[in-house]
Amino acid sequence: MPSSASFNTDELIRHGTSAFKRTNLALFAAGLATFGLLYCVQPLMPQFSRHYGVSAATSALSLSLTTGVLAVAMLFAGGVSDAWGRKAVMVASLLSSALLVLLCALMPNWHALLTLRTLLGITLSGLPAVAMTYLSEEMHAESIGLGMGLYISGSAVGGMSGRLIAGVVTDFAGWRAGVGVVGFIGLVSGLVFWKALPPSRHFHPQALQWRALFARFAGMFRDPGLPWLFMEGFLLLGAFVTVYNYLGYRLLAPPFNLSQTAVGLIFGIYLVGTFSSAWMGHLAGRLGRRKLLWTAFALMLLGVVCTMTASLGLIIFGIAAITFGFFGGHSIVSSWVGRRGGAAKAQASSMYLFSYYMGSSVAGWSGGLFYAAHHWQGVAWFVGAMVLAGLLIALCLYRLPPLPQLVTPPTPMSKGAMP
Repeated sequence: MPSSASFNTDELIRHGTSAFKRTNLALFAAGLATFGLLYCVQPLMPQFSRHYGVSAATSALSLSLTTGVLAVAMLFAGGVSDAWGRKAVMVASLLSSALLVLLCALMPNWHALLTLRTLLGITLSGLPAVAMTYLSEEMHAESIGLGMGLYISGSAVGGMSGRLIAGVVTDFAGWRAGVGVVGFIGLVSGLVFWKALPPSRHFHPQALQWRALFARFAGMFRDPGLPWLFMEGFLLLGAFVTVYNYLGYRLLAPPFNLSQTAVGLIFGIYLVGTFSSAWMGHLAGRLGRRKLLWTAFALMLLGVVCTMTASLGLIIFGIAAITFGFFGGHSIVSSWVGRRGGAAKAQASSMYLFSYYMGSSVAGWSGGLFYAAHHWQGVAWFVGAMVLAGLLIALCLYRLPPLPQLVTPPTPMSKGAMP
């Protein structure tokens, strides 16, 4: 009779098995649904301004409230899954989120829509906070890299397609239909996830230990590098989301007068991130994160300058540069957080994701105030200031002493979040 340890090892999901294929299908669908549901409102903000008669900053609350609540809820979602189970929390997260987005398409007034988008931040938190933990428990170490990659790919495709589908459908049938289609796709993806994902075999319920959890969170701020890395996450996503929040306002207006479909297609630039995150992450592993992080912010700064011109070609190039730099920077910083987290990797990852999504919430809303005062030039100066601050921090982190090499690879927990 094999020991429990050998039995558990034999039962881990491996490459080439049907369980592996089902797991990858499930997590690809989960990433597709989660980030499609989250970001589908981004290209529709000008539509919300016209339909409900609200300002750009107020319209941005449709995303900022969701990401702000998501940031806080993710700190606790992992602990809830410790008690309730990984798959149960993730299934409930996806299905309830899809239903909320479907209801958003029916809301008669702006405050009702914002209420549902706020609740969406709570329901969505169960997937990104738990998916990586499920993989680390259930998948063999030799196969987890591919499984992680497919989940992240689904996240990238979801973030892009949610924006694109909502924008294109809006041109033909109105924004309610655009949101409804994305909600329906999310519901189908959630059902695929529920049916395809193998049940947890290595999960052991444990009671929430809040005192120990908070002690580990507090200990991270004694590290000389982690607080600055958390700030980098705030600045990265804050700058990126602000650009995408108000891009539509500029391109739909004179002198460009683009259609909602054309603006949605420009959001396809988002896909360059699937390349840059892997390429810059690999390059950072070879050259060192300290030596490469500043280049991501420098590229974003160049992109911001290009968006201030009157040339549509240069604006599109600038958006591509901002996107490339953002995804590369996120890949470097998130892996660096896991590296410095030590025994508190899960808590370090959670705090990084908290800062990351708070950047989206706070900066994404604040950018609307600059747009109202100075139109796109105001937004560009605001984003440029954030990127410049990130660049200065990156140059200071260059002098941070490197950690010794680890015998085992760091957990990829913090890489599970995509915008």
